[in-house]
Amino acid sequence: MTAVLVIGGCDSSGGAGLVADIRTLSRLGVGALCAVTAVTAQTHQALLAASVLPPELVRSQIESAFASAAIGAVKIGMLATAATVHAVAAALGRHREVPVVLDPVLATSSGGELLDAPGRAALVSALLPLATLLTPNLPEAATLLGLPEARDEQQMQHHAQALLALGPRAVLVKGGHASLAHAVDILALQDGRSQRFAAPRAAASRRGTGCALASAIAAHLAGGAALPAACAAAKRCVTELFERSD
Repeated sequence: MTAVLVIGGCDSSGGAGLVADIRTLSRLGVGALCAVTAVTAQTHQALLAASVLPPELVRSQIESAFASAAIGAVKIGMLATAATVHAVAAALGRHREVPVVLDPVLATSSGGELLDAPGRAALVSALLPLATLLTPNLPEAATLLGLPEARDEQQMQHHAQALLALGPRAVLVKGGHASLAHAVDILALQDGRSQRFAAPRAAASRRGTGCALASAIAAHLAGGAALPAACAAAKRCVTELFERSD
């Protein structure tokens, strides 16, 4: 069975990052390998401290993972710095056949910065062209584009198309932050197709849902699912997580 390689930061609270990634993959019965980019000290309310691993060590972890197992997909989360972005891009550039789900982790839920400004520029120039799917939430999409945050589905479609122009093969704009009756995500593909995914809005918020969604998509891609089907299955997975937490 092919596994998923998750690249990202370690969250000491267990609410997000690699812990959430591996927990999601385990629930789906998919093996996981990991490349740690940073170690953070977090609670569910705040980012207290962070230490970034050397970029060459990150690159070595990725290369070692590919040498250790059959990897069917890659999921990328926290990258922290431009140097790490470039190291990840260099390592993945040797494995273009493997689908890459890029979750552009820019900040914690409490507002702590997880990718600096040079890192965001490097993400756009070096990693977006390697991404099979980019999965920004509304604040992340707005930050990457330098635009106001989308407030409705029409604006989400506009942001998705603008992000597509930066190079990824597909974009899934996640609408959990919008003030809409349902939690709506918009998938836009380079061939002009788009698809809407909607689920009942949960009464409570939950950290790590972006990590869980991107990891679940990667899991289904590793299993051979087409991208729209993988997104739909992952949306159901995250909805079930909310239902279990209510």
